[in-house]
Amino acid sequence: MTSHSAFVSAPSITALCAASASHVAIEAVLETGSTNADLLARLSDLGTLPGPLLRIADQQSAGRGRAGRSWLSTPGAALMFSLAWRFKGPLHRMTGLPMAVGVALAETIIGLGVPVQIKWPNDLLRDGDKLAGILVETCVDKTDGAIWAVIGTGINLLMPDALEQQIGRSVAAAPWLAQMDRNALVAALLSRLAAVLSEFDDTGFAPFAERWNALHAWHGREVVLLDDGQVRQQGRAVGVDAIGRLLLATPGGLVEVLSGDVSLRLSPDTPTGDTACS
Repeated sequence: MTSHSAFVSAPSITALCAASASHVAIEAVLETGSTNADLLARLSDLGTLPGPLLRIADQQSAGRGRAGRSWLSTPGAALMFSLAWRFKGPLHRMTGLPMAVGVALAETIIGLGVPVQIKWPNDLLRDGDKLAGILVETCVDKTDGAIWAVIGTGINLLMPDALEQQIGRSVAAAPWLAQMDRNALVAALLSRLAAVLSEFDDTGFAPFAERWNALHAWHGREVVLLDDGQVRQQGRAVGVDAIGRLLLATPGGLVEVLSGDVSLRLSPDTPTGDTACS
């Protein structure tokens, strides 16, 4: 297992990446507050960046998830990085980006021998528990109006009992991935992610919808959509459409839900022993 003192090496990651990620600059640090915040601050100060930039930290003291939630971790137990990527835009075309990122990460992790599925919009689940989270934040390039997305990813490799107690719920881990060389693991994730982002910039989400639906954890399950703790919508999860909207089958017909600061949960009426359809 990779030791804490030899976490990752930017040159080693670069050397192991596929051609799709050859133009991505890489920064590796032992600790920071938040790699997403670091990259957003740089974009705010400079207005743009020379090109795609991956920033990875062994430990983040102020890691963030969706809707302002904290991402808790301990040194060496999680893989946490952020990737700044420039898109042609326009902003409304970016709706499906978090889902495309989920596809890239899930397909890579499955290829490395760990079965995962995707919970809308972009959490990765293993055996029903959260293994990885994705946070996408955007800003406008001040030089030409293009869109920069900062894509933050946190993957639980190990889950110490004390950390799970602090989180307060059952959380998945991937000890098999923890045994990999960290540089090779990051290179595999970055290579697939870079290829997907390049394709997404040209095509939008539509070509990824079928791939996402094939990985849908709650396909055919009864779910409720919560907004600030209140039930906003409920129905049977059908999948996503060509722009990444969640499709819910309801008594009143098919409802399309755009991602936002909402939470998706299995319906309390759904038996916990049900097996998700694929």
